[in-house]
Amino acid sequence: MAQTVLVTGGGGYVASHLIDQLLAQSDLVHATVRSLANKSKTEPLLAMEQRYPGRLLLFEADLLQPGSFDKAMAGCSVVYHVASPFLLPEKIEDGQRQMLEPALSGTRNVLQSVNDTPSVSRVVLTSTVGAIFGDYIDVLSMPDKTLSATYFNTTSTLKNNPYHYSKVMAEREAWQIAHSQNRWSLVTINPGMILGPSLSPASESGSLFLLDEMMKGYFFYGMPDLSLTTVDVREVAFAHIRAAETPQAKGRYILAEKQMSSFLDIAKILRTIHPHPYLLPQHQVPDWVVRLVGPFFGLTQEYIRNHLGIRFAVDNRRSINELGVVYRPIRQTLIDHYNSWAAQRSRKRGHKEGKEN
Repeated sequence: MAQTVLVTGGGGYVASHLIDQLLAQSDLVHATVRSLANKSKTEPLLAMEQRYPGRLLLFEADLLQPGSFDKAMAGCSVVYHVASPFLLPEKIEDGQRQMLEPALSGTRNVLQSVNDTPSVSRVVLTSTVGAIFGDYIDVLSMPDKTLSATYFNTTSTLKNNPYHYSKVMAEREAWQIAHSQNRWSLVTINPGMILGPSLSPASESGSLFLLDEMMKGYFFYGMPDLSLTTVDVREVAFAHIRAAETPQAKGRYILAEKQMSSFLDIAKILRTIHPHPYLLPQHQVPDWVVRLVGPFFGLTQEYIRNHLGIRFAVDNRRSINELGVVYRPIRQTLIDHYNSWAAQRSRKRGHKEGKEN
């Protein structure tokens, strides 16, 4: 049955796909953005508004402002809390101020609004596998060296991976608030590296940025032996909806392929569609070279030791068995990811040339 739901951070990478899927199944969607005047964030949402007239309502809301979500949340039965502060590592100067405090305040403010809104019965929180482990080496201590949702990240700090630290602290806070009452229930979605097409050209997702330099050809000479847990953004959106609509859904759900993909695995697939395949790496940089020159590229010896050459399996069975997620082939995800990336670059070039002319 159609219901009224709220999606926070509506202009983001995951949220825009989530909103699109919710509208396609006839739900009435309230979506928040920080500023309705930000055209790059609102244009994709306004396009959806035209495709689904009367079914998408946009609201301004600020994660750091108590009560900011009250109006948007009124009458909603489900809250999808997707909004979260994100910065690329090199832009984080103060982890406490830039990452932790906004993540915690945002979680508290949204869930306080949930406590104040009697119609809400289910909250689905977008977390990350980074709330389960800090560094890859952590997973090697888990049973069968397999990533399991029963663990919480205990190794990240404000200095060592402040983004993961902010996410695990925000998720822990959400669980504490949820357990302090009995009217609404909480489910978290913990995705790996999210890939696939973007509906929002202004997305600041680290997932889209991550492969950018490789696809530009910056690593044609080779890539270190580093791997990723990956998942398609469309599966992540679907899992959110199923987590809300499945009464038995509970706890945390890992969203990621069972096997990790290395950068060379990814490059091999992308070479089949890239217009200049010679720009993509075909060789693995020897580990000793990475240890020697890595610090010159921002890789600390600790990071190298805790990630280089480490692969682990992922226990994603709950997402398949309980939420009905069907993981599409990684090849299709990467092709769609690349095509979206290339189209965005082309639009930006055209916009820049139009300004110059």
